[in-house]
Amino acid sequence: MTQAKQRLLYETDYLQWIETTVEHLKSGNHSYIDWDNLIEEIEDMGRSEQHRLESNLVIVLLHLLKWQYQSEKRTGSWEASILEHRRRIKKALQASPSFKPYLETILSELYIAATKQAKAETGLPISTFPMECPYEVPSILNDDFLPD
Repeated sequence: MTQAKQRLLYETDYLQWIETTVEHLKSGNHSYIDWDNLIEEIEDMGRSEQHRLESNLVIVLLHLLKWQYQSEKRTGSWEASILEHRRRIKKALQASPSFKPYLETILSELYIAATKQAKAETGLPISTFPMECPYEVPSILNDDFLPD
């Protein structure tokens, strides 16, 4: 299959495109590989992993805020959600240790998103929550940590 046919296949049958690309890679037929789309797909994979990590971190932060600032409404489902999303973050960090410094760089931005969501879910004024994240990454990932 020519490179042009591979490009067309990408547009018409994605699964078959993946299968033939893998075949070409394994067999060393590099001249038939649709490099542009392959590179784009690999970049997208990295972005998807980042988005998943960010989403899980927002959920942990959200539930930590609700746990701390709406203590009268604490439920086991909040704690279970915290544990589950911590597990997902730790799994991502284990698979890609380079995400660890990335967590530090995005914490402030994602904390702001979590406070907005906490305001919406709790009905509490945004001023209830600290302007800066009161939790450090090690605490956020610690299964035994729940704020008072």
